[in-house]
Amino acid sequence: MFADDCSPTAGDDTPREECGVFAVSTPHGEGIAQIAFFGLFALQHRGQEAAGIAVSDGSRVRMHKESGLVSNVFTPVTMAQLSGYHAIGHTRYSTTGANVHRNIQPFLVETMHGPLAVAHNGNLVNAGALRDELLAKGFGLTATSDTEVLTLMLAASGGRTWEDRLERTLPAWKGAYSLVVLTGDRVIAVRDPWGFRPLSVGRLPHGGHAIASETCALSTLGCRDISEVQPGEIVTLQGGEIERRQALTPAVTAARCTFEFVYFSRPDSVWAGRNVHHVRQRLGEQLAIESAVDADVVIPVPDSSIPAAIGYSRQSGIPHNDGLIKNRYIGRTFIEPTQDLRDRGVALKFNALAENLAGKRVVMIDDSLVRGTTAGPLVRLVREAGATEVHLRITCPPITHPCHFGVDMGHDGDLMAARLQLDEIREVIGADSLAFLSLEGMHRAIEPEGDGSGEGYCSACFTGSYPMAVSEAPPKLSFEGALP
Repeated sequence: MFADDCSPTAGDDTPREECGVFAVSTPHGEGIAQIAFFGLFALQHRGQEAAGIAVSDGSRVRMHKESGLVSNVFTPVTMAQLSGYHAIGHTRYSTTGANVHRNIQPFLVETMHGPLAVAHNGNLVNAGALRDELLAKGFGLTATSDTEVLTLMLAASGGRTWEDRLERTLPAWKGAYSLVVLTGDRVIAVRDPWGFRPLSVGRLPHGGHAIASETCALSTLGCRDISEVQPGEIVTLQGGEIERRQALTPAVTAARCTFEFVYFSRPDSVWAGRNVHHVRQRLGEQLAIESAVDADVVIPVPDSSIPAAIGYSRQSGIPHNDGLIKNRYIGRTFIEPTQDLRDRGVALKFNALAENLAGKRVVMIDDSLVRGTTAGPLVRLVREAGATEVHLRITCPPITHPCHFGVDMGHDGDLMAARLQLDEIREVIGADSLAFLSLEGMHRAIEPEGDGSGEGYCSACFTGSYPMAVSEAPPKLSFEGALP
């Protein structure tokens, strides 16, 4: 339901990513804030709670950040104040720390070495212990985000350069981090040695370079020579120059998040050399191979399931069509709906196309089933539009365990598949049949030339087998009691 904490819209049951990060450095500085704005705009799907940009003119850092969408946070007036040569930006959904102003990124502090701003995508599993160490040393904390912990640790570290200080600090951080750092005269980026979250760098067409969580943002800006920031690698951008150093040895087995392919990343992004749209089509194809059913039409739950529905249709021979229309502009709201509207649930977000559904046996493709609050209302919506049968197909395995690396899925008690068996879930949501893609099938779709084992990818939310110990991992709001 709607609430004053900017909670998701009614009926929204999607997993939520922590954020998108962006960084840019040019030798001329022309339009630096505009470049950062459009980079973040292309990453808006990764977080809609808040956005911020920090810009340096070579010595001084200016910053603007607020709650809201990128297009609402930044106006011509605020952009005019952000002039310089180097910038970082962030668009946020919270995974550690509540959705409050003090947790909006980037974080900016003044240090003995000059200004330091940090923006972070990911989640540290040892944030609690690191926070306690800072408090024991007398540091004052103003926020409840693990990004503030990263910022203060880096500010207090020793070393001749910021790259040296970063390299000294990295071994203490356990978990997922794709990080961008702004200092007085440069931009620095680093990725954790497991490679949980994507991060790529590209050359701007008129000089300089940009770094972004996804390649779609770099392509939007016309970047060339796009490549991944490697796990454990530090990349420094300074005007037209770029330097790369391997600061940490990559983990023996990488842990790329499979959910980037299933749901989070924009379909035009490329990660690990694989186009996300093509992977999602293969997820649908594999789903059709594993769980075929007699039907008249295949429909996606828009938008992330559209490629998978195309793949399912192609493999099964069942025609593909639109069955649900999404209101893409509903976003988040502070307006409380009437009880009648609240009872309508997902109808606030989706409408059914009765002309395409009436009298049809429908296969409905969705990317995931998390808490189970959306699937049932969607099945009812399709039935009310006249469908005679509704068969739900999910393009990933059942989610049975929480993520500790930057995805807000809730905890075991929130996850429907952790509480109920397959047939119990089907009965609750009211589908005629229900099938999830197998773990091996998902891995084969992501990496067709692989053996289906998923080596190099993190699938802990499906298996409970985490790539590192997570016993220290703090709950999302665990630090909130200390601050008003």
